[in-house]
Amino acid sequence: MIAILVSAAVALLVALLGTPVFIKFLIHKNYGQFVREDGPTGHFIKRGTPQMGGVVIIAATVLGVAASMLVSQRLPSVSALLALYLMAGLGLIGFLDDFTKIRKQRSLGLTPRAKLIGQGVVGVSFAVLALQFPNENSRTPASTKISFLRDTEIDLAFAGATVGVILFVIWANLLVSAWSNAVNVTDGLDGLATGVSIITFGAYVLVGIWQLNQSCQLVATAGPRCYEVRDPQDLAIVAAAVTGACVGFLWWNANPAKIFMGDTGSLALGGALAGLSILSRTELLAVMLGGLFVVIVSSVVIQVAYFKMTGKRVFKMAPLQHHFEMSGWGEVTIVIRFWLIAGLLAGLGMGIFYAEWVAS
Repeated sequence: MIAILVSAAVALLVALLGTPVFIKFLIHKNYGQFVREDGPTGHFIKRGTPQMGGVVIIAATVLGVAASMLVSQRLPSVSALLALYLMAGLGLIGFLDDFTKIRKQRSLGLTPRAKLIGQGVVGVSFAVLALQFPNENSRTPASTKISFLRDTEIDLAFAGATVGVILFVIWANLLVSAWSNAVNVTDGLDGLATGVSIITFGAYVLVGIWQLNQSCQLVATAGPRCYEVRDPQDLAIVAAAVTGACVGFLWWNANPAKIFMGDTGSLALGGALAGLSILSRTELLAVMLGGLFVVIVSSVVIQVAYFKMTGKRVFKMAPLQHHFEMSGWGEVTIVIRFWLIAGLLAGLGMGIFYAEWVAS
């Protein structure tokens, strides 16, 4: 438990103290935000605000995990390294996207194809590696089973080992792409994505702690419904570091934001969420824990699909938070109410997670 607290505390302090330093650096380099001309007019005043704040979130997370391992006097597990790899890898793609916007002085960065290729390279390598490295109990970081609250009977290896690996790689990449894009479209108002991330990753800290206490690898104390997770403690440590980093960053990202996380941060956080869901065997539960991300990205899908079919719009503007902006809601009002919804959905997810264990 001390290792988890150290991870969160160090990440929080690094983000809280490091963000203003990074803001000064970005201002000195004139690395500012570019705003879409067709977006809400209230966003025009945000033009020039430093972006790429995700660099601080990633750095704070890595340092938080490193400090935790130093206190524990051990090396990070493969699961922790894979989660950090997925976070940093997608963060790098986001960084290239943000830097392209700045260099070309426009609101559009990398092409969709370039982004997709980058996400594919990181996602495929993560998925392949996650099925390797069995520990002394023959458990690998991930499994070929599709999981809700734990490994289920739905095994992608039903048609053979090779086919199972291929199907898992496809499944994992769908999750990586879905979550990174979900966080990305949520990052549209000051503090919105950061606050929702705090709630979601905070829930994953609790999931990791509970899975550690009820691990099937603790033969003497494990119950009949224990969890087949390779490294639950280290996953909790990573989740705690991300939570702490987001709390520290939110101090400067809250309205009026002094810095934006940019695609560097949104893609990194989406990658971390996808990684934690896969490695903790809670791929479908994550839909509830990160429910607001799902609601917001669904609003984009609905808007695009309905417009293509009818030529009309369901929302005044997508993603959903901009619909309420166009309806006259204040930015702070939207953010706080969306945080409340995110908290309710995450709480419901945690209730289901615990209720399943109690019922069993």
